[in-house]
Amino acid sequence: MAKIRIPTPLRAFTGGAADIDVAGGTVGEALNNLVEQHPELRAHLFNEDELRSFVNIFIGDEDIRFLQGLDTEIEATESLRIIPSIAGGRGQRMEN
Repeated sequence: MAKIRIPTPLRAFTGGAADIDVAGGTVGEALNNLVEQHPELRAHLFNEDELRSFVNIFIGDEDIRFLQGLDTEIEATESLRIIPSIAGGRGQRMEN
C-alpha cells in the first residue's frame, strides 16, 4: 500500500496519525481512500471532486500538478505528501 504523509494541522482529523496507508493505483484513488478512512479530511482537501487550490500533493520532489494531476499513477510502495500552501502576511508598503 502507498503511504500519505499528513501535515501537522490536518492530523487532528486522522486521530493524530502522521502517515496513513492507502489503496489505489492513482493519486486520486489514494486520496479518495484516505477520505474514506478519515471523512473529516474531505472538506480540507476537496471542493466537491476537485483538489483545493491551496493543497499540493507531492510524490518525492514532484508536484502532481506538473505530472498528470489526480490521474498520476502510483506504485504500492510510493510515498505521497500533502503540503498546504502557505500564504499571507503583510508586506511593507513602498513609499514614493
